[in-house]
Amino acid sequence: MKTLVRIGAFLAMAGLAAAEVTRVDIARRAEIGASGYEKIVGTIHFAVDPQLAGNRVIADMDRAPRNAAGRVEFSADLVILRPTNPKAGNGAALLEISNRGRRSMITNFNRGAVGDPMTELELGDKCLMREGYTLVWVGWEFDVPRGEGLMGIDVPVATDGGKPISGVVHAKFVLDDGATAHTVADLAVYAPSDPAGPDSRLTVRGAAMDAEGREIPRAQWRWKNRALVLDGGFEAGKTYEIFYRATNPPIAGLGFAAIRDTAAWLKHQPDALAPVRYVYGFGSSQSGRFLRAFLYEGFNHDERDRPVFDGVMAHIAGAARIDFNRRWSLPRELGTYSATAFPFSDAAQVDPVSGVREGLLDNPRGKFAPKIFYTNTAVEYWGGGRVAALVHTDSAGPKDIPLPENVRSYFFAGGQHGPGRFPPLEATTGQQRLNPLDYWWIMRALLPAMHRWVQDGTLPPASAYPTFREGTLVRADAVAFPAIGGVKSPRTLTGGLRAMNPLVANGAGAGAPLPLYVSQVDADGNERAGVRLPDVAVPLATYTGWNFRRLGKGEPVDLVALMGSWIPFPATRAAGTAAQDPRRSVEERYASRAEYLAKAQAVADDLVTRGFLLAGDVASIVQRAGAQWDLVTAAATK
Repeated sequence: MKTLVRIGAFLAMAGLAAAEVTRVDIARRAEIGASGYEKIVGTIHFAVDPQLAGNRVIADMDRAPRNAAGRVEFSADLVILRPTNPKAGNGAALLEISNRGRRSMITNFNRGAVGDPMTELELGDKCLMREGYTLVWVGWEFDVPRGEGLMGIDVPVATDGGKPISGVVHAKFVLDDGATAHTVADLAVYAPSDPAGPDSRLTVRGAAMDAEGREIPRAQWRWKNRALVLDGGFEAGKTYEIFYRATNPPIAGLGFAAIRDTAAWLKHQPDALAPVRYVYGFGSSQSGRFLRAFLYEGFNHDERDRPVFDGVMAHIAGAARIDFNRRWSLPRELGTYSATAFPFSDAAQVDPVSGVREGLLDNPRGKFAPKIFYTNTAVEYWGGGRVAALVHTDSAGPKDIPLPENVRSYFFAGGQHGPGRFPPLEATTGQQRLNPLDYWWIMRALLPAMHRWVQDGTLPPASAYPTFREGTLVRADAVAFPAIGGVKSPRTLTGGLRAMNPLVANGAGAGAPLPLYVSQVDADGNERAGVRLPDVAVPLATYTGWNFRRLGKGEPVDLVALMGSWIPFPATRAAGTAAQDPRRSVEERYASRAEYLAKAQAVADDLVTRGFLLAGDVASIVQRAGAQWDLVTAAATK
């Protein structure tokens, strides 16, 4: 790899004097070995018109400082990986919405070891490079700590006629282990302005869904170097909530404009650093929720009324959005049990709670609906208040609704929010071992399907998710999970409470309970609907989207946030009887390892035919199946 040269130069771009992207300062650029790709690192600068309707939706935009031309200026970190030969590209940019400043496209799509590759080896298997994508990241989140490769944005703070604005901020946190001091990362940029004042409060509740917290006497806690210190220490698994007064709220919603205007720059400025014809937005978890909010709040058209994203892949977001475009927002927050606000579905519905009629795409702000893939795992249906079933069900009751023609929804049966490692870790915070189902093989196949859909109209695989019509979607208390010894039933779980929608009067029913509809399971406890990898279709274990807390790690009625379970089958019938496990043992299911692998191969081949796997990935999937067989059957040979 060439030595990275610090250019530190001002990149002059003709014709940008009145554009939303005003300049790019390049700090480093170099080719990545012999990969055929160049890496560019720098800062992108913006100036937006606060009077345009598409910008007025940004909270506190009317309180932002303006330059001599009446525009609001801000800047963000920028990283681009582009083909060195433009003819080798496929004409499309994959713009990842970074998750808390991190980059994951290389580690996930390319199965690489690092998110910020510096060498050709660190590009992984180059799946994205073989397809010719330009990869783009731009900072959007104001509270990302700078350094260590994290990407953020610099935005102005809101003022009241030039005077500082103050207000009360608050955030919840749960510790997996006890501690005497804790720094609340969600509030890191909000320094207490009156630590001893009457607005400073700390509460605690036992179970996460307890209605109210108990106030901790003020004399028992204090601030020390921006950390909270509690006499006697914080207890594992309990939910704490801190309140205090702060000043100078950043204009967070400018992060939406940064993503919008970067995409527009790539598509419409001939002298952009990496001009392309199409831009696809990809976001995972927090970033998937960002994309759902981006679409809902009307940012998929630029200041010149042109479409922004041609395709969107909102991954593991469920029906949730992000707490972002408001004063004192908390974008880093997990949003456990509090991330989902009406509207839930893309098409407009009448909300039975608030009476409001809106949809994620069908509302006064929406102009251009991109092609959309919603991809979710069992966790987004079961836990954490993301209630993914509301994307495709009626908010008034248990009824399926059709998806718009531009939308596909894919349920990865048995998946965990982010795949756990293999071999599965022993139970730690949760009662069961972490779920290792690796759904990224599916995502690798869906990305080119999105590109073909946008480029030439080739339809992607049909949606695959649980429905009431087919009897595969049920209320959580009706799921037929087997009574496995030592495994707590999930039938007691609830969906959490609605979050506030700041764009709707009275918050659109904030605080109302959310229904919890989940995929029905078979006799093994594995989910029947959706895209079923060999792990689930030809199982050696039960894969779930929930994992209850262990004793000593919190209340056993609470879930570990975003964690699923891997519960292996007994190797022999005798072992199953001894463990009070009603599931058939491995020896009762498969005559041999070879027979098992042949069945796994057949399932994988069928998924290739249906468009859910790449043919070149089947060998790796079957190899993993063999490793899992060896792991589960090892107990029988000891």
